[in-house]
Amino acid sequence: MNRIDRISAILIQLQSRRTVKASDIAERFGISLRTVYRDVKTLEEAGVPIIGEAGVGYSLVEGYRLPPVMFTREEAAAFLTAEKLVDKLTDEANSASYRSAMYKIKSVLRNSDKDFLETIDNRIEVIRSRGARHKQLRLNPLQDILQAIAHKKVLQIVYQPAYRAEATERAIEPVGVFYLDNNWHLIAYCRLRKDYRDFRFDRLMSMECTDEIFSASHPQLQEHIRCIFKDQQLFNVTIEVKKEVAMYLGEQKYYHGYVGESIIGDVIEMKFVCWSLEGFSRWFVMFADMARIVEPAELNERIHTLVRKISENLTTSKSC
Repeated sequence: MNRIDRISAILIQLQSRRTVKASDIAERFGISLRTVYRDVKTLEEAGVPIIGEAGVGYSLVEGYRLPPVMFTREEAAAFLTAEKLVDKLTDEANSASYRSAMYKIKSVLRNSDKDFLETIDNRIEVIRSRGARHKQLRLNPLQDILQAIAHKKVLQIVYQPAYRAEATERAIEPVGVFYLDNNWHLIAYCRLRKDYRDFRFDRLMSMECTDEIFSASHPQLQEHIRCIFKDQQLFNVTIEVKKEVAMYLGEQKYYHGYVGESIIGDVIEMKFVCWSLEGFSRWFVMFADMARIVEPAELNERIHTLVRKISENLTTSKSC
């Protein structure tokens, strides 16, 4: 990126947030702090009203706005792809909000770029997994939760845990949300349990945003996510699968941590990073007669044990 493009991008970044740290600008563009200071000074000399406060960051004077931004064709295509992801992975109200934003984005595009988006619109598709559940419990759960997080408002929910038959009513203080394995999750402080809990959206029976504002300062979402996965041991798995079988594994391989593959003669070597060798071994048995385990040795041992138990059960059934 040349200096003129970088300075323009810095100006857009300054408008995107109330305050932007010099270190954030340096990290984004891979430049030194000294270069950041020089670029900001260039903007000031061009008449851009920038307020700089040591230890806080840069901000634009209230009321200053850029003229309409022109997006590149690549950026416009990325927005279109994101629109399709949002449509499939979030609720209807959030999808509607994004579609509305897309109209505004398209309104500032060049005619040639508008034609480009119309051409590729039906060439991009996001398909929800057949195994994914999509239970829309409220009109707009994600937006309501985000509003509650922003304004530090207590949520009153009725939650159905996986391990209990009855639902419980709880008052919670929301911290943040994340998406994992086809499900949205809400991290919140639960006043009933007096601890932080992970609430899955599809188990929320009802939710109401109250007028009560909580004063507690909760740890950042990233800290909670690190705690959730800190005890998760990951296993590197490599298997060789015959070509005529590999094509039928489809989306299942992604659920078991598929990361890549390469062709070796008449087989395909597949690599995985999985959380559970037990779960992987049971999936592998489905096509084990047409595949071979390269690593780890522990996976071989687990499958030998599993096959032995299957054989014993079959023998018992026959004798009965």
